[in-house]
Amino acid sequence: MKILGIDPGLRVCGYAVIESKLAGAKLIEAGVFKSDSKRTLAERLDQIAVDITQILERFKPERVAVEDLYAHYKHPRTAILMGHARGVILQKSAAAKAEVKTYAATKVKKSLTGNGRASKTQMQLGIQTVLSLPAMPEPHDVADAIAIALCCANELSWSQDTL
Repeated sequence: MKILGIDPGLRVCGYAVIESKLAGAKLIEAGVFKSDSKRTLAERLDQIAVDITQILERFKPERVAVEDLYAHYKHPRTAILMGHARGVILQKSAAAKAEVKTYAATKVKKSLTGNGRASKTQMQLGIQTVLSLPAMPEPHDVADAIAIALCCANELSWSQDTL
């Protein structure tokens, strides 16, 4: 099964496509797409829509895993703006007929490291180990997207184990 993991953002979105099999997961591609901060909000959201549509059409994932929205009480505007980007990603994924799953950051971290409060470095090392990568994945947006996809794959394997 192909799973697309997305770390949503208005400025930078990380993405990762993995192939999940009974024997584990294989990274197919990971990267970022960006919107121009000098553009209007509507133009930036349109760019995100174009970029996510291209990825969905290219890889045709069965599932799309997206990080839940996290809002810090000191920065509510950031959460609202990220919510716009996340909404575009969810809508385009649903339109592509992919099953959409969302995950809290703590669940993603616990799935990969066993610790819901793992650091960025711990997450990167966990991803490197699980996928046998020659180096830690960078930047953090890419590592987060890979971790989200792996969390979805883990959940899928757990549900198959209980059948």
